[in-house]
Amino acid sequence: MSAEHPVLWTPTQARADATRMAAFIRFVEDKHGLTFADYPALWEWSVTDLESFWWAIWEFFDIPASVKPEKMLAERKMPGAVWGPGARLNFAEAMLRAANEKPDAQALIVKSETFPRREMTWGELSGQVASVAARFRALGVGKGDRVVAILPNTEHALIACLAATSIGAIWSLCAPDMGHVAILDRFRQIEPKLIVAQDGYVHAGKTIDRREVLAEIFAGLPTLEHRVMLPVVGDLPEGMIGWDDLTGDTVAPVYEQVEFDHPLWIVYSSGTTGNPKPIVHGHGGIILEGCKQALHQDLTGSDRFCWLTSSGWIMWNSQLNALGQGATLALFDGAPNQPDMLALWQYAADEKLTYLGVGAAYITVCIKAGIRPKDSLDLSALRSLGTTGSPLTADGYDWIYDAVDADIWLAPISGGTDLAGAFVCGNPMLPVRGGEMQCRALGNAVRAYDDQGNELIGEVGELVCTEPLPSMPLYFWGDDDGSRLHDSYFDTYPGIWRHGDWIEITADGGAVIYGRSDATINRKGLRLGSSEIYRAVEGLEEVMDSMVVDLEFLGRDSFMPLFVVLAPGMTLDEAMTDKINGAIRSAISARFIPNEIIQVAEIPRTLSGKKLEVPVKKLLLGAKAASVVNRDSMANPDSFDAFIAYAAKRNAETQG
Repeated sequence: MSAEHPVLWTPTQARADATRMAAFIRFVEDKHGLTFADYPALWEWSVTDLESFWWAIWEFFDIPASVKPEKMLAERKMPGAVWGPGARLNFAEAMLRAANEKPDAQALIVKSETFPRREMTWGELSGQVASVAARFRALGVGKGDRVVAILPNTEHALIACLAATSIGAIWSLCAPDMGHVAILDRFRQIEPKLIVAQDGYVHAGKTIDRREVLAEIFAGLPTLEHRVMLPVVGDLPEGMIGWDDLTGDTVAPVYEQVEFDHPLWIVYSSGTTGNPKPIVHGHGGIILEGCKQALHQDLTGSDRFCWLTSSGWIMWNSQLNALGQGATLALFDGAPNQPDMLALWQYAADEKLTYLGVGAAYITVCIKAGIRPKDSLDLSALRSLGTTGSPLTADGYDWIYDAVDADIWLAPISGGTDLAGAFVCGNPMLPVRGGEMQCRALGNAVRAYDDQGNELIGEVGELVCTEPLPSMPLYFWGDDDGSRLHDSYFDTYPGIWRHGDWIEITADGGAVIYGRSDATINRKGLRLGSSEIYRAVEGLEEVMDSMVVDLEFLGRDSFMPLFVVLAPGMTLDEAMTDKINGAIRSAISARFIPNEIIQVAEIPRTLSGKKLEVPVKKLLLGAKAASVVNRDSMANPDSFDAFIAYAAKRNAETQG
């Protein structure tokens, strides 16, 4: 199907040859006496000879370790793969090694609505991490203890994370805009010893006071022994340790050497039902995955890297990989539409960013706002643009090449919190096709499966991974028998990871993600990702947002309602209904015209911005609201009330 995806960008031969991917290929060919005809051949080797591939990553990036692994992959199975036995290393040391090479160079830029713009050199960053780590040790925090934080995307979270992991403590972070119940649902499970928090912040020009919320959180965590506070809106409370008291010591960095699979951090699933899953990743696996991603992002020490992210999204963790490559990391803490939708693009221009990453939804908002960054800003330094979070539409690709830069390398990725990495991503040596991700990631044995476990090419199937990855979860915290982890990924295809996305692998090795597989539309045997309907419907200027669910169920006729949020002043009259149906008919097929269109005020979303398609689907199939969604894990919990009312009305009609 790749013929339907036009080529929008092709690297020059000189640019392709100068990439880190090209250098890695030369390294592997020289070391192993191999010749790769193309990228698919390299990928096939990387997912077949796992031992040699991951050793090549280790050696190419010269990963610092006091003791190298005895073997890279000791047990090749899923779940339960054993990686890097015998190794001794530290994540923070790997992320900060540029401090030894260029201590006076710029490591960090921070733009925040709460604080003035700040910069830090590598020497300053390393020094503050060492100081905070020494203070943590003095407080009795050590290897295996949990250090948690409620902080925005500023240098404080970064320093606290690196300090905690440098001593072998286990890090976990929540964004300050999360509700106290959602935070407690996460942190209670892991019994933290120390917490770092900020008592307020500024967002979209409004000061948010979090003191009362923090008091409830502190009271709900009985295992806390120490509370570190960064005052913004008030004074330092009695009994709290001030953040500034941690950062003033001049001490040499000390990096606790830990096992390859020593827990690094705990991240969480979206938690739309039940308690969030506390996913544990290890030091060695995250270092390896981050280095491999540097090939796919073409990251070097001369880059200036920014990913627009909340501190509650896995992309916050992933941005640390830029530090590991010696790049300057630019943090953006605030509303990207303040004072207008050009704010983030202005930041890219001002800081001469070379790599900018955003959520695909942000691109959609830019399109709707009608902005054209290249018309008013100097973005000549910007060479690469990444997107993730949801599928980027073909319209999004077109807008970027038209309104941002015709010669930019656009590299959407798709992965997840589960592996703190990407399954499909970019390759700076390959052309970019509209609506298509360039390749499957090296080392990631990603395939599309049908229901019977047969591999598909050129057809939509379940995204699976047939070989283990070093950054896959070590385990879920508290999941002593491994049953919860097994049920999350391995209950459909034994021994094979099922990620829960629909994917099409194209004939030339590219990939298209169609959305969550359990939210796929199936109309009389024809499958369609919900993203395609959103592309058609939200392409109308009158439609601001939408959600579609397919209520196909055994023994019932398929019923597909479409919920829409209309522009201010618009109502869903007959003409608007016809226009929406016409857009679907024109863009997709009359087969996918919804059975009913319902106007709502908001579409329910998770804290990370994803549409709650599955909970809404379960609700409309008759499940009780309390069993399908945890409102504290929602960005807009009140929005669910309209869907509860609709479900009650529909169930009464169908039963009547």
